[in-house]
Amino acid sequence: MATSVRWGILGTASIATRRLIPAIAASTAGKVVAIASRELPRAEAAAAEAGIPTAYGSYQALIDDPGVDAIYIPLPNNLHLPWAVRVLEAGKHLLCEKPIGLTASEGHSIQAAAQRFPRLKAMEAFMYRFHPRWEAIHAMVRSGGIGELGTVHTVFCYDNADPHNIRNQVGTGGGALLDIGCYAISVARWLFGREPGQVRGTRQLDPRFGVDRLTSGVLDFETGTATFTAATQLPWQQQVMILGTTGRIEVDRPFNPHTDRPTTFRLIRGDADAELFQFPAVDQYQVMVDRFNQAVLDDTAVPTPLDDAVANMTVIDAMTAGARGRHG
Repeated sequence: MATSVRWGILGTASIATRRLIPAIAASTAGKVVAIASRELPRAEAAAAEAGIPTAYGSYQALIDDPGVDAIYIPLPNNLHLPWAVRVLEAGKHLLCEKPIGLTASEGHSIQAAAQRFPRLKAMEAFMYRFHPRWEAIHAMVRSGGIGELGTVHTVFCYDNADPHNIRNQVGTGGGALLDIGCYAISVARWLFGREPGQVRGTRQLDPRFGVDRLTSGVLDFETGTATFTAATQLPWQQQVMILGTTGRIEVDRPFNPHTDRPTTFRLIRGDADAELFQFPAVDQYQVMVDRFNQAVLDDTAVPTPLDDAVANMTVIDAMTAGARGRHG
């Protein structure tokens, strides 16, 4: 039986070179054996820097490599569907960067491809759910630790007005909602443990790029609500506030925590002083990879099924369809 998973990386995006490749290298049962780019010199440079033995000048060449067991896709959003399907049809396990596609329909197509090959593992890479801090928060909320969950409020902002960046390009699936609003939707659905019955939103479109540079939304879960703002041209900020009938939880840097220092969250009940919960430094990408590797080696279900990815895209679709938009 195999004791490790041999990974191929389909592209040289910074999320791959800075996050996933180091996470796989540090994992207990994985190693990166190949990387591909549409430009061979770029793949060779990335391979040399990370100590990866094989570089390819085309994505398909990597997919066809019999020495690769699993493939990570960090490509622009509009390329997730076609390459994810090719990965699965080639008999490789799939870890695809979020969002799973441009629409829920694309997510369904990837899911349908995965269902044709039931022995293969396929998962969307929402890494935050694997951080011990979030696992503790989720357990606390779902067990009634702050009473009945009433509302989740998320702010996720950064400032990037580079016209060459794929996040500012309509054709690649750019914009605030797909890039970072998806986190706010994901965390709210996860904490409530159900899907919203109604979705409302508003967005501001960049007049130069045509993508949403600011999107705010309200998700109605019947027993409570979630609100969020995602923006790509505001000062950097990340925060989640979770309010229940008997307490609240405050989370700073909820999705991109530091990896070289402990992380915390605050629990406040009534007039009492905040109770601080602290967790050792950890790389949430490595935890995600470790659990994916284990699912491959043990032939067990992946921690986050594609059903969840499609459900998240369904809410995003509803936001896109119903959001009132104006040019800034």
